[in-house]
Amino acid sequence: MSSDSSTWHKDLREVLSDLTPGVTVCLLILIFVFIVGALAPWIAPYDEGAILTNNSFESPSAAMWLGSDYLGRDILSRMIFGVRVTLFLALAITFLSFFAGVGLGFLAAAFGGKVDSYVSRLNDAMLSFPSLMLALIVINSLGSSFVVLVFTIAFIDMTRVFRVARALAVNIMVMDYVEAAIVRGEGKGWIIWQEVLPNALTPLAAEFGIRFTYAILFISALSFLGLGVQPPQSDLGVMVKENMQAILYGEYTTLYPAICIALIAISMNVFVDWLLQRSSAQLPDEI
Repeated sequence: MSSDSSTWHKDLREVLSDLTPGVTVCLLILIFVFIVGALAPWIAPYDEGAILTNNSFESPSAAMWLGSDYLGRDILSRMIFGVRVTLFLALAITFLSFFAGVGLGFLAAAFGGKVDSYVSRLNDAMLSFPSLMLALIVINSLGSSFVVLVFTIAFIDMTRVFRVARALAVNIMVMDYVEAAIVRGEGKGWIIWQEVLPNALTPLAAEFGIRFTYAILFISALSFLGLGVQPPQSDLGVMVKENMQAILYGEYTTLYPAICIALIAISMNVFVDWLLQRSSAQLPDEI
């Protein structure tokens, strides 16, 4: 066995040994949810739009394990497809916001001076707008397509990522090893790629998990308000909105997607907390 392979196995054993029972459960929930989302077309019992009964909010049965929704569609199938849509949108939003926010944050910290001042003030101006209100205005004006949803929420989220990335980079830029690289004549791009990014990866990974959770909650909130994912497609927020009347009939149909949203959010937050504690990394106080 090579030394690299032995080191990798040792690191993996150390990580697994640090997992607490609570973190393990949360990690298994996240893995399960992602697998369900990826395999949705193959594991869902029925098509998400198939009407199986004329009865609204039918009780769970052997044919429909979680019962039916207000149109007689299988709740379990729609939840499986809803998880797929929610995760896809949340991942697209988070990756896009991180690509833009981290890039701008690192550049602002590396160049400093007027570049940092102008970009930071513009970012602060964008942060002054209430996120939900800004999203409602943009989406209501441009329409509620997947592209509009992703770019609108990613742009809003980018302002938060920028603050974290810039604060991390500013702290790293004053370190001795960065000063040594500057003295050697290394360029800004080399310093960002070789010095700033590797030393900021752990807190950025934690922030990625936080932003991912935020994206899921934001998408669900917009869908609940009718400006997110549009029927016949569904996400978890749409399902909560569509089936609110089930509570009046003593059925728990509307609680299933709400519980799913809560489980994903809580599991991701617990995992992020564990990641930060294990690495002894901290997000800068100024953010």
